[in-house]
Amino acid sequence: MGHNPSHKLHMPLAQYLVITASYWAFTLTDGALRMLVVLFFHQLGFSPLEVAMLFVLYEFFGVLTNLFGGWLASRIGLNLTMHFGLALQILSLVMLLVDPALLTVAYVMVAQALSGIAKDLNKMSAKSSIKGLVSDEDGGLYRWVARLTGSKNALKGVGFFLGGALLASVGFRGALVGMAAMLTIVLTVSVLLLDRKLGVASFKPKFRDMFSSSNAINRLSAARFFLFSARDVWFVVALPVYLQSQLGWSHVAVGTMLAGWVIAYGGVQAIAPRITGDGRSRIMRPDERDRKAPTGKSAFGWAALLCLLPALISAALMLGWHPDTVLIIGLLAFGAVFAINSSVHSYLIVSWARQDGVSLDVGFYYMANAAGRLMGTVLSGLVYQTWGLETCLLASTVLVAVSALLARRL
Repeated sequence: MGHNPSHKLHMPLAQYLVITASYWAFTLTDGALRMLVVLFFHQLGFSPLEVAMLFVLYEFFGVLTNLFGGWLASRIGLNLTMHFGLALQILSLVMLLVDPALLTVAYVMVAQALSGIAKDLNKMSAKSSIKGLVSDEDGGLYRWVARLTGSKNALKGVGFFLGGALLASVGFRGALVGMAAMLTIVLTVSVLLLDRKLGVASFKPKFRDMFSSSNAINRLSAARFFLFSARDVWFVVALPVYLQSQLGWSHVAVGTMLAGWVIAYGGVQAIAPRITGDGRSRIMRPDERDRKAPTGKSAFGWAALLCLLPALISAALMLGWHPDTVLIIGLLAFGAVFAINSSVHSYLIVSWARQDGVSLDVGFYYMANAAGRLMGTVLSGLVYQTWGLETCLLASTVLVAVSALLARRL
């Protein structure tokens, strides 16, 4: 029998590697672009509020993209939605190459909206595709989801560094050209290698099928909404502003710490199966064999632990303890436990999603994720401006508690 090299490219592992490479390349540019926009437009004289406004449509369109993207992917395939996401990111980069005099807030918001759509199409496609490529036996699905999610977040942190380095070395336009060229190469390779039938549902989902009919997935999505609101209510606006205005940290120090935190956070996500126990211990009692991967109880337990951390950080700040030390230690502890929470949730949605039309459930779930980020971002500015960082941390505690209660009945 003749050897068919093209067959090898359609093997699950080869397809997973193509998807992961595309996802990594996209994530690097996503992190770098965010840092480029913040630093460059601050240099142009945009106020902090105007810079923040540049990302509002980015987050808002993430909500819509996850809702409609899952439905679209189940009809046309994850292959096309992933490639459409890469193409949109290239377009958003090219849009910013116009004369700096034309870069108004409204224009950049539109470019960022395209980038937001691109990001969530890419993420939804990558996460959904794993369901059909990886077996759930012996906790395998959990480990692969954790690796993909963790590596993505670590690379986003690397992207923050990359954005600053590119701006300093080749300038704003040079950075955009370089990233657009890299993504064009990645898109071309992916189009050639990725299976065109990936993720196409055997039925044609109707518009109403976008909304999950599974009680477990609805509950998990609600828990995810409050979990990500709880992170962003103090992390997105309140923390960096507090570090600069109250503690006198420089822009470089704040950016470096946040980038380092995201990289460490991604590292913990990638090894979450080892921390939570994925069933690969050498000696395993019979009653433990069914606990190879997380369950709804795992989501509740880790959320309950996370609930304590922002409350303790807030109490320490109110008691007048050294704020730099409290925030650095607190942020690391919060990040580690939050990363495990996120990995457990990411596994559960992929595991529980329907096999046929997986992107519908995953898209609905990540819509809740994006909506939670959007609410957390708005609350972060509002609560911090009105009551300060300590209250943002208390709000985080309440939001995690709600997430834990929702997860308890999974």
